[in-house]
Amino acid sequence: MQVRLDFYKACPGGTRAMLALEETIGKSSIDKTLAELVRIRASQLNGCAFCLDMHVSDARQHGETERRLATIAAWREAPFFTARERAALEWTEAVTLVAQTRVPDDVWEAVKPHFSEQEIGDLTLLIVAINGWNRIAVSFRKLPE
Repeated sequence: MQVRLDFYKACPGGTRAMLALEETIGKSSIDKTLAELVRIRASQLNGCAFCLDMHVSDARQHGETERRLATIAAWREAPFFTARERAALEWTEAVTLVAQTRVPDDVWEAVKPHFSEQEIGDLTLLIVAINGWNRIAVSFRKLPE
């Protein structure tokens, strides 16, 4: 596979905007380990090798275990995730696949007991950002280094 375009060079204003969004997310109410789980799951769904490589590495740096990293794609069947993490992963899947899911009411009801309104907003912004990065990386064939 050949890189199509270096987005960072071709669109510096867009890159700065995405990095500003990441800075906001970094200051949000979502803890770093959960944020990496969300980024990994969205990147799995979107088939983004570049982002998967980056965020699995980042998750390890934040203390994530190999066992959980190996089973995140099957989080529903794996007993290693908390109820809060499960709610976030389910929300991640519904928001990432919004064209198919329309983010169902039962998913909304499942996330509400585990997150405040601000946290749901922050979590959703995180999901929006990683989906944006996934779409940039996949579209322009950005490869893991």
